[in-house]
Amino acid sequence: MGYWNTRGLRGNELEEQINLTNELYREKNLGIIQKVPTPIKPIRIDQEKRTITLAYFEQKSTVDYIGVVQGIAICFDAKETTKNFLPMSNIHDHQVRFMSDFKKQGGEAFLVVNFKKYEEYYFLPIDDLERLYKEAEEGGRKSIPYDKFEKKYLIPLEGGLYVHYLKILQSYIEARYQ
Repeated sequence: MGYWNTRGLRGNELEEQINLTNELYREKNLGIIQKVPTPIKPIRIDQEKRTITLAYFEQKSTVDYIGVVQGIAICFDAKETTKNFLPMSNIHDHQVRFMSDFKKQGGEAFLVVNFKKYEEYYFLPIDDLERLYKEAEEGGRKSIPYDKFEKKYLIPLEGGLYVHYLKILQSYIEARYQ
């Protein structure tokens, strides 16, 4: 079981950018997307400072974000890597299953992946993720190389801060209906 003080803050920078982006989306009436909190069980609490000093994850989380955009239900997970690939070990079976089930119910599911090395952000639809994940499970590559991410899914970074993933989601949906 992972511990809060050793693993819980990974990806914090990307999540902060997405949180700010989601606030902007809400202000502009584009959608309401919220961070899904990961339930933790406190083990040790510093009573003086009133802070949790040790905790463990109570249960597996599903995805990082869930919401509605212009009547379309969306869910996605945010992943970061400093390498030129995204390790499959960063993606969990229960997350892939949840996103697959979400899509079966008519929603849109995807990853937002930040390649810190290139300062680039990518949209990875659940259909592509399922295929790559299955290949890895069947003995294929245990990571997704940077060059497997399609340039058409490059998410623009606007204002040096906002990860404008809705722009790519819109073009992805439109392409499906052409």
